[in-house]
Amino acid sequence: MIRFALIWILLAGHALAQEAEPPMTYERLGKIIFALDPDAEPQGPGFTMTISDVPVLVVSDVHADRMRAMVAISGTSELSAEDLQRMMQANFDSTLDARYAIANGTLWAVFIHPLSRLNKDQLISGLAQTVNIALTYGTLYSGGAAEFGGGDSHDLQRELIDDLLKKGEDI
Repeated sequence: MIRFALIWILLAGHALAQEAEPPMTYERLGKIIFALDPDAEPQGPGFTMTISDVPVLVVSDVHADRMRAMVAISGTSELSAEDLQRMMQANFDSTLDARYAIANGTLWAVFIHPLSRLNKDQLISGLAQTVNIALTYGTLYSGGAAEFGGGDSHDLQRELIDDLLKKGEDI
């Protein structure tokens, strides 16, 4: 009986290994990106593409085994302490795999992942989350899926709903 169980585990493991995706490469990354946006363009070690009318830059570094998807949101000169605090709160619970980041005087929405371990669904989800946090900057600060919880975003988002409901009471 134990021998049968071990054989079954080995066979099941072999079947799963055959179904696993190949490692992500620059070429595979490009195929996925062009499937999502046929008008995407190669740019250096990455690609430019558009998702929901939002320009996205995807950069890969095969030697460092990293990829980064980025959306420029705005300049940083006008960011207040409250803006920065709200972005950090969102990074904790509502942006999910994407993050707000600052570099070279620009506020970015970014998704960063090891390239070789990135699978197709993670890439697509990460791109969507990056675009969502760029689009919801200043309002919901959300990656567009469920929140992690335990942070401040739920109450702040609920506050927005309550404020709108209060404004609508007189209508």
